[in-house]
Amino acid sequence: MSAHVDFVELIRSAWRLRDAELRRDFARSLPFADALFDRWERAKSLGFSAGVSVYNSACVFGTVSVGADTWIGPNVMLDGSGGPLEIGRNCSISAGVQIYTHDTVLWALSGGVQPYRRAGVKIGDCCYLGSQSIVAAGVTIGNQCVIGANSFVNDDVPERSIMAGSTARIVGRVIGEGADVRLEFFPGEAAP
Repeated sequence: MSAHVDFVELIRSAWRLRDAELRRDFARSLPFADALFDRWERAKSLGFSAGVSVYNSACVFGTVSVGADTWIGPNVMLDGSGGPLEIGRNCSISAGVQIYTHDTVLWALSGGVQPYRRAGVKIGDCCYLGSQSIVAAGVTIGNQCVIGANSFVNDDVPERSIMAGSTARIVGRVIGEGADVRLEFFPGEAAP
C-alpha cells in the first residue's frame, strides 16, 4: 500500500471514530471539518470575544467582530470585506445565514464601470437570525431582534422587532425581559 493510501485511510478512520463519538455524546453527525475542529478555538483564533462558537464551514472575510457568547452555525457567510461587520453578544446566527458588507449589482450591470457598493453592517445584542436569512450591506439590526428563516433584510431593523419575508417586513415585536421575554405577532401574522 502506498503512503498516500495509508494517509487517506488514517484520516477516514479518524473521522469514523470522531463521528461515532459525536453520535454517542450529542446525537449528531457533522461534515468532516466541522467534526474535527473545535468551534471555540476557531473563534478565538479569529479574535472574537469569549464564549463565541463558529463552525469550521463558516466563511469569514474582512473585518468581522463578534460579541461574547454568540453562536455562529454551519455554512454561514460573514462578509466584512466591504466595511466592518459587527455582531453583538448573545446572538444566534443560524445555519446558512449570509451577511454581506458589499454587493456588485451596479458593477455587473455597468460592465464593470461602476464600483462595488460597500457599507458596514451592525447587528445588536441578543438577536436571532433564522436559517438561510440574508442581510444586505449597510443594514443595522437593533438589539433583541428576530429575523425569520429565509428572510431578506435590506433595510434597518428597529430594536425588539420580528422581521420576516423576502423582502423582510416587521411582523411582530419582542416584549418582556429575561425569563419573561416572548414574541408577540401582529394580527394576521404567523410565526417566522
